[in-house]
Formats: sequence, C-alpha cells, structure tokens
Amino acid sequence: MKPIDVITIGRSSVDLYGAQIGGRLEDMASFKKYIGGSPTNMACGTARLGLKSALITRVGNEHMGRFVREQLIAEGVDVRGVVTDAERLTALVLLGLRDQEQFPLIFYRENCADMALCEEDIDPEFIAEARCVTVTGTHLSHPRTRAAVLKAVRTARETGAKTALDIDYRPNLWGLSGHDDGENRFIASERVTEELQATLHLFDLIVGTEEEFHIAGGSTDTLDALENVRTVSKATLVCKRGPMGAVAFTDAIGKSLDDGISGPGFPVEVFNVLGAGDGFMSGLLKGWLTDQDWETSLKYANACGAFAVSRHGCTPAYPSWEELQFFFDRGIKTPALRNDPELEQIHWSTNRKRDWQDMRVFAFDHRMQLEDMADELGVSRDRIGPFKELCLKAALEVGGDKPGYGILCDPRLGRDALYAAAGSGLWIGRPVELPGSRPLQLEIGMDFGSALAEWPVEHVVKVLCFYHPDDDESTKRQQEETVTRLAHAARTNGLELLLEIVSSKVGKCDDETASSVIKRFYEIGVYPDWWKLEPMTSDAAWKNACVAIAHHDPYCRGIVVLGLEAPEDELSASFEVAARHPLVKGFAVGRSIFASVAREWLGGRMTDEDAVSKMKMKYRALCDIWDVARKKSGEAA
Repeated sequence: MKPIDVITIGRSSVDLYGAQIGGRLEDMASFKKYIGGSPTNMACGTARLGLKSALITRVGNEHMGRFVREQLIAEGVDVRGVVTDAERLTALVLLGLRDQEQFPLIFYRENCADMALCEEDIDPEFIAEARCVTVTGTHLSHPRTRAAVLKAVRTARETGAKTALDIDYRPNLWGLSGHDDGENRFIASERVTEELQATLHLFDLIVGTEEEFHIAGGSTDTLDALENVRTVSKATLVCKRGPMGAVAFTDAIGKSLDDGISGPGFPVEVFNVLGAGDGFMSGLLKGWLTDQDWETSLKYANACGAFAVSRHGCTPAYPSWEELQFFFDRGIKTPALRNDPELEQIHWSTNRKRDWQDMRVFAFDHRMQLEDMADELGVSRDRIGPFKELCLKAALEVGGDKPGYGILCDPRLGRDALYAAAGSGLWIGRPVELPGSRPLQLEIGMDFGSALAEWPVEHVVKVLCFYHPDDDESTKRQQEETVTRLAHAARTNGLELLLEIVSSKVGKCDDETASSVIKRFYEIGVYPDWWKLEPMTSDAAWKNACVAIAHHDPYCRGIVVLGLEAPEDELSASFEVAARHPLVKGFAVGRSIFASVAREWLGGRMTDEDAVSKMKMKYRALCDIWDVARKKSGEAA
C-alpha cells in the first residue's frame, strides 16, 4: 500500500477575506487570513476527511510562506513537496462577500512563488509514493509550471497512480483579462481550449463546472463541450451544476445532463461560493480513493460543497470526517449551516489544531498574590514583570522542544513574558478574570469580543470562576451570563477556552460537586475546550466529572488539575488519583513552583540564575510526579 493517498499540485496563497459582509471590497475595513489556492485547499480538505494528503507547490521565504507551511502541517498535510523560494513572495488573494451573487477578488500573483514551480521540483520518488496525483488548470497556463505538472502526471501514470484534473478555470490567470476581473469565471479562448485539450488524455478523472467544461470542450453548449472532451479523453467526467448538484459520466455522455450519474444534493443557504469547488473536489476524492460508487462519491462531494458555501473562508469551512457523518445522520436543521450550534460545535472541536495529549503547565498568571507579596516586602510592583520572564525561562528550559509543556501568564504584569513566548511551541493560556472577583468580573472590559480580537490565535482564554451548585440564584445568574458571553466571544475570535472552577473556597464539596457544575455549564450552552479542576483525591469525584464531560462533549480537549499552592506530597496524591482517568491530561500548577522563589527574588535575596534553577527543579519534579502517576495508571489498566 502506498503511503500517500493523494498529492495535489499547483497554487498556494494566503487568502485575505473581508470580514465585513455585504459591502464592496473597496470598503472592507478588516480581513481574516486563511491559506488558499485550489490545490492547497484540496490537500487540507482531503486530510480533514481522513486521507493522507500531500502538496507540491512553492511558497516565499517570508512570514506568509511560513504561515502556509505551518497551517498545512497543522492540518496534517505532508509538506515535503512544498519548496521555499528565496527569490519570490507567496501569492496573496483579497476576497469579499458582496451578496449571494457577487464575490469580488483580486489575485496578487505577479512573479509569485507558486508560479515558479518547475520540473526540478518534481521528485519521481515522491510521486511514486502516491495513489493519486491531482492537478488544477491554472498551472497548465505557463510553460514552466505546465512542464512540472506534466512531469508529475506522467510519472504518476508510470507508477500506477490515478490522475485527476480540476479544470479550475480563471480567465485572468490565463492572461485573458485584467487584475480587476478576478471574479470572472469564463472567457472563450481557442488558445486555452487547445492547451487544455492537449493534456486531457492524461487523466482518469476530470472535474469542472459547466463553464469550465465549455473552455475545455471549446463550446458554450455543455453537452457539446462534454462530447468534445470525451473525444480526447476516456476519463470519468464530473460536471458541477451548482444548486442542482453534479453528474458523472463514466462512458458516453448521453442526450441530457440528467443522463449522468448523480448523488443526493443538500439545499443550504448560499453565503460564500468561493472555495466551494475545492470542498466538492475534496469530498469527491475521498469517495473515489476509497472505492465508493459514484453516487456515494458525489454525495460526499455535494455535502462538502454545501459546507463550503455556508461558511466564511475556504479551507476553514471544510468538514472533518466526523462532522460529515454527523451531518448525514442528523440531516439539515437550518439551511444556514453556520447558524446551527450543534453542527458548528462539532466543526470547531474536530478541526482544532495540535493534539495535546499531555499537559504540564507552569501557571504564573497570578496577579493579586504577587502584588500583595511585593507590597508586603516593600518593593516595587514593577519587579513582577521581570520575575515572570524568569518563570518563562524556567518553563522553556524544562520543556525544551518536547511537546506537552505550557504556561499560564497574564498580560497586565507578564506582558513581556507573553510576547517572548509567542511561537515557542508552548501551550499558552491567558487569564481574563478580575482576580478574586465573585460574582465573576473580567479584566478585559465590557466588550469581550473586541478585546479578544486583539489576541494571538495561539492563546487560550482562561477564566477562573468561584462557582458552587448551592450558590444563590442571583450569583449563579450573573456568573453564568458572564461565562456564556465570554465563551461566545472566544469562539467568534477563534480562541480556545479553558474554564477553571473552584468550588471549595465558597462551599462544602463532595463527589458530585464538580460534575454538577460541569453539567450546568453544558446545559446553558458553554462548551469549554479545556476544564481546570481542583485537585480532588476521590476517585469517584474524578470519575463523575469525566463522565459528565464525555457525555456532553466527546471532543473536549481534556482536564488539567490545578494546584491551590498545595505541598508536593498532596499534589502527588491528587495526581495519582487523577491520572487514572484518560480525560485528565495533566496539571496547571503555579504557586507550588514559584511562591517561595518569588519571595526570595523580589526581596533581593536571590539571583536570576538561582531563581530559574530552583523553579526548574520544582517544575521538573512535578512533571516527574505526573509522569510516574500516569505510567502507574497505565500499568494498572
């Protein structure tokens, strides 16, 4: 069995989507950044559906090129074929959603990196690893990229791989119209038809809209165009028909498009057609490469296209395999899929980036405690920021380049540490609560959404809520409303949420307390990506909490255990119980690591080097305790 299911070849860009809906592209005030380009979208779309995908393209040796590469890796795409071009910039595309019919876009592709793809970039050994090679029409428009594509396709055929073409006709990328005509999908051209037809015999599958078959077949009559393509190619031809779905012709074309094989369609509201064809192709490839019949393959394709037209962006809109199965099983509740909370929750939780199976988090997001300590010692609070930089240094030196390490750090006192942690590979959580507040108040002001819009997307929103099931109704209502608003704002801004619950400080707790709180937040529609819970020593309490989470959200990232400044032996005992439950991923502990060191350092009785050394020792010891507890639980199981 070949290790790669599909290699896509061609365009790769950064898409800048206008964030305002219903206005002219000229009036867009802000943009959302995604990866784009048909082959790039398809590589990600097929990866989300469970295929092993790879991409061959070029990106620039700059920030946008690194963004494309990192996003591909996060999506699970093999990037061995992504060449970094030191001389050219990564392509950009500006796009807007004007209304249901108009989707203006501008291609910034002058001498861009992906159009420099050449034959030398095609490694025959890499191609030989693939079961299928899929290319798009744009890269047949230039002699250099055309040579690269044809080398890849011919090599694929020689090694027994399938070959597919998405016609992907963009007239202005073939030099037929100006920069302001990016939205135009069809201009007749004998030259383009001739160049396309010279390659069609090389493909087993050819996919396009009616207009794209018009250019490939040299006729604006769709049936005539399909017949013209059939004369030069034995490929299965799949013609996309917009709201009417799609049809496949495996042999003769027939007298009507309705004579083709069709799959079920999905009547959804059209929000954004951009990238819908790439979503369709992803679903089609999933079916074709897993030996489904054409009706089923077209069902996958139509559904993936439906998701794409319902959401903002191209790649971000595509479904995971779990999401697709849920969609088939449950059906459509609202034609505006992006407004379906149940579906959107599965979309969010099954497409998150990075897999955090172990969590060893050094929490130094404390503000009130450190400020009180500085005041008590009679030293300036300005020293707290530099101390948090030492905490970060300790975390980085313990974690190194190993996965599963993280920090909790605030922006008010630990701003410079937060800045320094960016891109380090650490999991980064950031608090929003006003320290000690009950009912819960936030430090980020009244407009949660605008405040979180400034956050880096790798930051996790952490909120601590002193909540107990026996709270009075007024306190419950205020706290629940704040957390609900925050959860919505975090999701809108693409940020994960960690909900920390401390009940023992405000009431008596038993084995049902934590699970009762967890159930309540799910009941009001709050789905945290992470839970942070107290260090319970009862196995029943942990079991109840884990069952409650798994029942309501099987895709939850997991639980981390907080410390509450407990001594090492108490933490060790709680870790041993918690580690028996796979949903508990690790710990997020702070004062047990830094409290005594902070007092000495703030008081001027300890050097920077000694402070880092002592915190490293304490942090590493906790990591070892957790690892031993987890290993012991595995052996017991």
